[in-house]
Amino acid sequence: MMKMKHLAALCGFILLDLVVFTAARPQTGSEQKCKSGPVDLVFLIDSSRSVRPHEFETMRKFMIDILDTLDIGPNATRVGVVQYSSQVRSEFSLKTHSKLEAMVKNINQIVPLAQGTMTGLAIKYVMDLAFTAEEGDRPKVPNVAVIVTDGRPQDRVAEVAAEAREKGIEIYAVGVARADMASLRAMASPPFEDHVFLVESFDLIHQFGLQFQDKLCGVDLCLESDHGCDHMCESSPGSYHCLCLPGFTLNDDGKTCAAVDLCAEGKHNCEQVCISSPGSFTCDCNRGYKLNDDKRTCSMIDYCSFGNHSCDHECVSVLNGYHCRCNHGYRLQDDGKTCRAIDLCTEGKHDCEQICVSSPGVFTCDCNDGYTLNEDKKTCTPIDLCTEGKHDCEQICISAPGVFTCDCNKGFKLNKDKKTCTNMDLCKTVEHGCEHQCVSTPGSYYCVCPDSQPLQEDGKSCGACKSANIDLVLLIDGSKSVRPQNFELVKQFVNQVVDSLDVSAHGTRVGLVQYSSRVRTEFPLNMYHSAEEIKAAVMKVDYMEKGTMTGLALKHMLEYSFSEAEGARPANRHIPRIGLVFTDGRSQDDITEYAKQAKEAGITMYAVGVGKAVEDELREIASEPVEKHFHYTTDFMAISNIAENLKLNVCPEESQGEIEVKDPCACESLVEFQQATMSSLEQLTHKLAAMTARLEQLENQLLSRK
Repeated sequence: MMKMKHLAALCGFILLDLVVFTAARPQTGSEQKCKSGPVDLVFLIDSSRSVRPHEFETMRKFMIDILDTLDIGPNATRVGVVQYSSQVRSEFSLKTHSKLEAMVKNINQIVPLAQGTMTGLAIKYVMDLAFTAEEGDRPKVPNVAVIVTDGRPQDRVAEVAAEAREKGIEIYAVGVARADMASLRAMASPPFEDHVFLVESFDLIHQFGLQFQDKLCGVDLCLESDHGCDHMCESSPGSYHCLCLPGFTLNDDGKTCAAVDLCAEGKHNCEQVCISSPGSFTCDCNRGYKLNDDKRTCSMIDYCSFGNHSCDHECVSVLNGYHCRCNHGYRLQDDGKTCRAIDLCTEGKHDCEQICVSSPGVFTCDCNDGYTLNEDKKTCTPIDLCTEGKHDCEQICISAPGVFTCDCNKGFKLNKDKKTCTNMDLCKTVEHGCEHQCVSTPGSYYCVCPDSQPLQEDGKSCGACKSANIDLVLLIDGSKSVRPQNFELVKQFVNQVVDSLDVSAHGTRVGLVQYSSRVRTEFPLNMYHSAEEIKAAVMKVDYMEKGTMTGLALKHMLEYSFSEAEGARPANRHIPRIGLVFTDGRSQDDITEYAKQAKEAGITMYAVGVGKAVEDELREIASEPVEKHFHYTTDFMAISNIAENLKLNVCPEESQGEIEVKDPCACESLVEFQQATMSSLEQLTHKLAAMTARLEQLENQLLSRK
């Protein structure tokens, strides 16, 4: 606030006299404090890194000793303390403490900033904030600032100090040791001999005011008597008289003063606040604003410029304060200062199909290996190297996302280079011994007989028994591990089996059940009466794609599939009942009980496994002898070989009703898989070894001929 220079200088002078006198001459318990009158005093303490810890402790004691001499109170002397280095920090304001004990405790808790020496910034802070009504400054009470520093300011002080003095702030500059006298004089109020003090060390800091002690506490009638002057008392030898401050007139009573309020009379040009002084006025601003150089208009205070905001990214000054703001892509934390990057990928705020790549506040999409990003920059398409012709397979290219593998056509095998193929038509290169026909398979072969003749146990010769009529139910695995492309191979396998049967209403009947986590009858035994109808229905079957509940499928077959309601012919007709289970993995439920019940019910059970099928489960499902009723292959591509080798030759013990069996045979079992080279696993091993040796011999002969 603007104070009249005369009043500020007088009161500041009296205050410093009191401070120095009491600091130089400590009081005893019986002494009384000198009464200096109301004053608002702010200490600016240099806490730069050049001030050593013991020196700062001396400054701390210096302030406490001065406070001990003052008449502290809300209506007497008010004190604030501000420390500064590269930034400014108010330790307590004029309104914070009303008692000496609280001030001393607060001073003892001050922690030095230990940075640079921005003295001009500190003076500006005191001028704009410390001496305001919001911080406890009182109108018509002198403002006094005592600056204690040991160094040269790192910023400009002359202009801001002049502005502070213009506002009526009495400035005392106390320099210690390394302080620059020119800088002290630029800060202090005139006359410099009364306001500038330079001492050699911190230990001598109290000595700068000894010259004022006699003036302060000298005896005169104005100080000793109750003079009753409204403003000022002027002593003369043995007498005194009252004076008024400029702008006031002494009333007829010789003691009180009357003032002219130019603000109340509207005789001012202040933009926001007019502060009346007797016979004059000054302009001020509302909270959050500072007075411009024209001393009339106001601008908002830039709190960020004080350097103590601690914002992580950006400081934004607002009315009466500031707030922190983060750069784009970052979010302000609860502490109101630090910023954290916004991760849209982690927060799930994206629409990438496969991979989300995060940057602060934004994201981009990417794809897994083997996939390419589409034009929408979100979805991914598998890279099909086979379709694009980017492979070197001789015969068959099998594509997976971004990669491929080579394979060969039927009758060929893949060479060690994993690219080229070798013809494996063994029927043309070995002594196969087949009585009727030899059929080559990759690396092997098998014998077949005419439709009316079954293949004998030796796997080569043909018998004279015809295919009889059966009720056949196939249970196929539709779990998700099969995969859609392999499920199509399974359906082809079923149709190969159907091709080998004499299907008719009065002949062989076929039913199909698919299972996964549940069981579904695709068609019962009595629905179709020709092989073509059955094959067409098989190809329309939809893939279920869930779990593997084989036990539940066996239960369904027992309770429904071989019931007369679904087309199974009565048991007294002795029509053989055949169950064929196809699976690619371990069952998720127990199969033991229903596999046992199926065989006890007279159903001849066959088990065909592929891939991850469990051999022990297949054997548990299969009828005796197990080796003839259980088959396994590692690759879905090979199941067609099983279907080609499968012949259902049935010779029932007796036939009744409409069923007429021609040329019955004395078969040991009702149904028998006739599979070349698979009469038993042991025989198959020996034959494969012999065939491999023969093939190597033939290859060597061909090479020698070249």
